Amino acid sequence: MIIAKIVAVVVIGYLLGSIPVGYLLGRRQAKVDVRRYGSGRTGATNVLRTAGRKLALLVAVLDISKGALAVVVAGLIIGGDYLLVGDSGLWWVLASAQVMAALAAVAGHIWSPFLKFKGGRGVATFFGGLVALCPVAALFGGEVLIIGAGLTRFVSIGSIAGAVGSYAILVPLTILNGFPVEYLFYALVGAIIILVMHRDNIRRLISGKERRLGEKAEERTLPSPDSTKGAK
Repeated sequence: MIIAKIVAVVVIGYLLGSIPVGYLLGRRQAKVDVRRYGSGRTGATNVLRTAGRKLALLVAVLDISKGALAVVVAGLIIGGDYLLVGDSGLWWVLASAQVMAALAAVAGHIWSPFLKFKGGRGVATFFGGLVALCPVAALFGGEVLIIGAGLTRFVSIGSIAGAVGSYAILVPLTILNGFPVEYLFYALVGAIIILVMHRDNIRRLISGKERRLGEKAEERTLPSPDSTKGAK
């Protein structure tokens, strides 16, 4: 029974994360396909470059909510019984299910089946899951992200630093305060995913071609349907 619940938790988390909020709001509110501009991603940063601050803020909030909601739903599905048995060694069942749901939401955001398995970089959804799992770590990492992006004017640097900062603060919290080791695992895997998803940004940073905060995104050159068919 518990295995079936965990499978359900992962599937629901993935589907929640896969809702392409940036793409849908860009189409509906700004009449623009954000995938055709800048990085081609559907996250808040590319929405900011293509559709403005207000819509980008809304996208960020909703993407954060996807990760947080995945964790909440996991808690409801696994059941409240596990909330009462921390001393009996069964707490890890709930913590593990919530972590898997949050990671599934991040994966859904990055590889959305509704957009041919493309999407954003997973930063906001990662922090959403962390907000529900460990608000202290999420707050610290979020501050690092904002300060890093503000000082350097590179959102990519802020995002990577924020994810790594979340993991870094969870190390002492886990060792000294007894926070679940599953949360530390989530922060580590999430930081690795975010680092990998920013590999193109890292290359542009090294070459001096990375876009700064506030710069508008240029339209991408995409292959036409006819040329795509001919290449097959």
